[in-house]
Amino acid sequence: MAICCSCCSSSVDGLGVNWGTMATRKLPPRTIVKMMQDNGIKKVKLFDAEYHTMSALAGSGIEVMVAIPNDMLATMNDYDAAKLWVKKNVTRFNFEGGVNITYVAVGNEPFLKSYNGSFLDNTLPALKNIQRALSDAGYADTIKATVPLNADVYESPTSNPVPSAGQFREDLKDVMAQMVDFFHQTGAAFTVNIYPFLSLYGNPDFPVDYAFFDGGSPPVVDGNIQYTNVFDANFDTLVSALKSVGFGDLPIIIGEVGWPTDGNINANAALAERFYNGLLKRLAANQGTPLRPNTYIEVYLFGLIDEDAKSIAPGAFERHWGIFTYDGQPKYPLDLSGSPTLTGAKDVEYLPQQWCVYNPNTQADTGSKLIDNMNFACTYSDCTALGYGSSCNSLDDKGNASYAFNMYFQVQGQKEESCDFQGLAMVTTQNYSQGQCNFPVQIVGFFPSAASLLSLSLLEISALLSVSSVMLLSF
Repeated sequence: MAICCSCCSSSVDGLGVNWGTMATRKLPPRTIVKMMQDNGIKKVKLFDAEYHTMSALAGSGIEVMVAIPNDMLATMNDYDAAKLWVKKNVTRFNFEGGVNITYVAVGNEPFLKSYNGSFLDNTLPALKNIQRALSDAGYADTIKATVPLNADVYESPTSNPVPSAGQFREDLKDVMAQMVDFFHQTGAAFTVNIYPFLSLYGNPDFPVDYAFFDGGSPPVVDGNIQYTNVFDANFDTLVSALKSVGFGDLPIIIGEVGWPTDGNINANAALAERFYNGLLKRLAANQGTPLRPNTYIEVYLFGLIDEDAKSIAPGAFERHWGIFTYDGQPKYPLDLSGSPTLTGAKDVEYLPQQWCVYNPNTQADTGSKLIDNMNFACTYSDCTALGYGSSCNSLDDKGNASYAFNMYFQVQGQKEESCDFQGLAMVTTQNYSQGQCNFPVQIVGFFPSAASLLSLSLLEISALLSVSSVMLLSF
């Protein structure tokens, strides 16, 4: 059931988004920044500090959380390396009218159980070195270092599975106690990613309505408190875990929260709209949670735009978290800034209106040949919409082939040789989209290169000139 945003305002002051860039063909960064401004988005969380992204954010006023990838954590255990990273990725952009950096994310969910402790020994030293480097550079009061963590770093014991019994995972208790103490010392927030969708995805017996904010599910009773949704229960489990190590009042940032729209039977636009409408309405009211009532919660939605090059190891839905499609167009009505609709990206450049599809005039037996060519196409493009419960699940075999061929054709920039597949495919100007299944035409795309320096704005050029000495030290 979709809820119309125009029925009630759910505008949230200071709402943030995650801007991921794992796409085969990207919108220009300045187009995305303008789209964020048009939708009243005040904060953005990045997964790196890529130059063109940061340059586009210069002068926007948007608060920025830059990030250090997990594979750099070991390097950041060396203080000189941490200082150099801060010079290159923070000082470089910290000029009058530059990028408004407020946080540095040290890693991304480094303590996931699936990582088997790979980053356990490196994360806290990296965090301390980055915060020290920020302080030494004069940013102690304005830029804080944090670590975005998955909600699996805390839990309630199976013998008492309620939020008030929350505690940090047994294998993480020592490092989490030290990390939380460090956040308290530096004035940083605890950053956590909470995904009600994943609760539903990972447990077939999970009550569907408990993932949303509009009731309908029997509550979880914890003493005098009744929890009617998993977000509140999860958040308060963290609050209890923080209390257990002596810092129950530590600020909490929701680094990621969202709902995907494809790649799973529970991933669709209607459920995403339902989830966001409930979440935003509660955030706008500063309702807080039972253990932190009437409290403003800083939230970064995940994510801004679909990313067709993300790993699908966690699930096919990973490429469909955006509130905007790959080309920056809204997926559903959403009130982020007092308007019931989202504003899409402007002046988007598309490839020609043509598609690559299965050639019905093929005469030869195509059984294994068709399957082999589909597998090739899907290896190098995104076919997650073909999975069970997904938007293109109802296509027949030839339709599946057409979808796969077209996705590869579009990713390859519609090169003539990319629509052959051993004679099984042809180019057409007929749009094969049907129902909820969209056969996209890709965007021209933004591909950074040395030549792109020629198109830098005066503001960006001044940024380069003002920190030229830093750049010489950084490369």
